[in-house]
Amino acid sequence: MSAEDNFEIVVKGLGGHAARPHAGRETLVAACALVLNLQTIVSRRLSPADIGVVSVTELITDGTRNALPGLARILGDCRSFRPEVSAAIEKEMRRIAEGTAQAYNVAAEVTYTREFVPLINDAALVDEALAAARDLLADDAVGVAAEPMTASEDFARFLNEVPGCFVFMGNGNSAPLHNPSYDFNDEGLLHGARFHAAIVRRRLPLG
Repeated sequence: MSAEDNFEIVVKGLGGHAARPHAGRETLVAACALVLNLQTIVSRRLSPADIGVVSVTELITDGTRNALPGLARILGDCRSFRPEVSAAIEKEMRRIAEGTAQAYNVAAEVTYTREFVPLINDAALVDEALAAARDLLADDAVGVAAEPMTASEDFARFLNEVPGCFVFMGNGNSAPLHNPSYDFNDEGLLHGARFHAAIVRRRLPLG
């Protein structure tokens, strides 16, 4: 699973009345241009061989219906699998923010933080986990993800310290995570307990 970086770009100008845009340095048009320009980081600045995601998730201003904003905030996150790619995304984001702000006669401040590291499973422990799962479940109920996932998980911090394996366990039909309609199926706890017990039996045979 990928690393996750968070960013916030604060665009500062001079607000004013909607009827007199020439009298200030409003930030909404500049912020909209910046949102679009950020989309070129992955498509035009990263190698096609590298996986990267730049997602703007919020655009907030201090304007109202008839007042142009003097402040705009752009928030979002980035995903990658290699530190070099994360560093390249940050570098290009800062360059684009500075250039776009200059073009619109405003200022832009970038805050960029690294929240999650890449999650890399230990290959041998993946094999053990698969064997334990297949001892308990039907073959068609066990699988391996065919491609890396650009979701992020703080379990990766544990894997930086000790070898391990991250597993997704089915929880029935429900809305996905981060959805207010998600409904945890308590019956899934039994499958999880059986799976982890099987791992212990394989790793620590009782004889």
